Amino acid sequence: MNKIYILLIPFFFTQCKENNFTRVSIQEKVNPSIELSEKKFRNWHHKDIIDDSIPGTSLDKAYDLILKDKEGKEIIVALIDTSIDINHEDLSSSIWTNSNEVPNNNIDDDDNGYIDDLHGWNFIGNKKGENTLFVNYEITRILKKYNSSFLNNEIKDSLLYRTYKTAKKRYAERFLSAKDDSIYINNVANWKNESRVFLSSYFKDSNYTIKQLDSLKQVHGTDSILQFNAVRMSNFIKYAPDEKIKISTIQANERLVKLLNTSYNDRIIINDNPEDLSDTNYGNNIVNQDLYFLEHGTFMVGLIGAKRNNEIGIDGFSNNIQIMALSISSNGDEHDKDIALAIRYAVDNGAKVINMSIGKEFSLYKEWVFEALKYAEEKDVLVVSGAGNSSYNLNIFNDYYPNDNINNGKEVSDNFIKVGASTYEPNENLFAVFSNYGNIDIDVFAPGTKIYTTTPAEEKYKFVSGGTSASCAITTGVAALVRSYYPSLTASQVKHIIMDSGVEYTFPVKLTKNDTIKTPFNQLSKSGKIVNAYNALIVADSISKK
Repeated sequence: MNKIYILLIPFFFTQCKENNFTRVSIQEKVNPSIELSEKKFRNWHHKDIIDDSIPGTSLDKAYDLILKDKEGKEIIVALIDTSIDINHEDLSSSIWTNSNEVPNNNIDDDDNGYIDDLHGWNFIGNKKGENTLFVNYEITRILKKYNSSFLNNEIKDSLLYRTYKTAKKRYAERFLSAKDDSIYINNVANWKNESRVFLSSYFKDSNYTIKQLDSLKQVHGTDSILQFNAVRMSNFIKYAPDEKIKISTIQANERLVKLLNTSYNDRIIINDNPEDLSDTNYGNNIVNQDLYFLEHGTFMVGLIGAKRNNEIGIDGFSNNIQIMALSISSNGDEHDKDIALAIRYAVDNGAKVINMSIGKEFSLYKEWVFEALKYAEEKDVLVVSGAGNSSYNLNIFNDYYPNDNINNGKEVSDNFIKVGASTYEPNENLFAVFSNYGNIDIDVFAPGTKIYTTTPAEEKYKFVSGGTSASCAITTGVAALVRSYYPSLTASQVKHIIMDSGVEYTFPVKLTKNDTIKTPFNQLSKSGKIVNAYNALIVADSISKK
């Protein structure tokens, strides 16, 4: 069995007793090193810093000690993301069904404005069932909207002009990068074909294995050209199968043709007006389409609501969770209109927690999203969002959306959590160096690296890099768990329980891989903590009894 080794540095934990359970803070010495099996590594984010020496969410401990004799209530979690695999073996029983809608009768039975919305709604599709797979970046939309105005000096708003200039600079950077990516992936396809043609002299077909290639190298040990092509093809088999190259080639080319093309209308299939929030008659009820291009949502659903204790796959946070699928994401940046309407749909149709593992650096209509967040607050719905994966200090670079404030100013509501990513190493590498951070915008951290989860692909489960999307989903899982067992608590209370009950790590961490000047982990977010399901349930129980 493969082993993963985690090196620890000594540090201490304090603990406080509450409701007959001991809540972790900071003070007990941790063993200097542990050996972690690959199987155990698959759910490291459920582990406990005291019992397992892993800075996870202590979910296993919560079930073993707190929830073993309790039953929670069903809770609807809305996933605002890509399409999801609602038929996945570990997810199908966790998918929300709209009981007020008669399936496939082409009638809006519940009069909510969405026809046959059995499991949610797809905001990137049309009535014919077609999906928009490639959309503009927000910087492209900004240039498209304001290029002519600033060219003719018609708009003199200095803040808007600065935003436009920043977007224009970012556009130029992305365009160059996209050209390089397109050239590279097309070269990869050509290189693989070259090696395939060369090796066709030695194999009857191209279904050879790495083992067969190794044998061929041994037989022809002095043939340098054969050695080169055999090694190259072995790497292609490991890391770049034909389907992956095909999809990556399409994505790279479409980045230039559509995502960065100011002449491309990314709503032509949908046929709505993206600048009119009242134009809501668009989309369809197909929430599981084009999964080969849109994997992300299925990754997130598994972390939140995969069926527990069914002896297959992975365990989510609770079998009480029902996932409402709201598809707004494809390749490119989400429209603010879709974000706002998806939040409102979730609120109006019974969701108590909304997961938004989405993000972009610019926002054309942030006020629409702000109003939706306030609407969610009025209806007692918690919204969880990822911090982003750009390594930005959001105290300085505040422009990452969705957000709940402007320029680090007053927050528009008290039901919004922004989550950064942490790792499985309780040492100087605890901070995931790709994660955005900052103790003004980021509320809390959660596990977000090397996460094992569900996938719509043939293998059904795999490790993904995760990122702050995974951190967001894991925090959503904790929030849903708390709201399931303590439904009397408000969205605002649950937000602050999650922030206050996390485990605080005060030792210094690297902000980059080669960082020599380290920063205390608890200075990287508002709470300074990593979410903890066990602690959150203890605090929730205490507050609910007051």
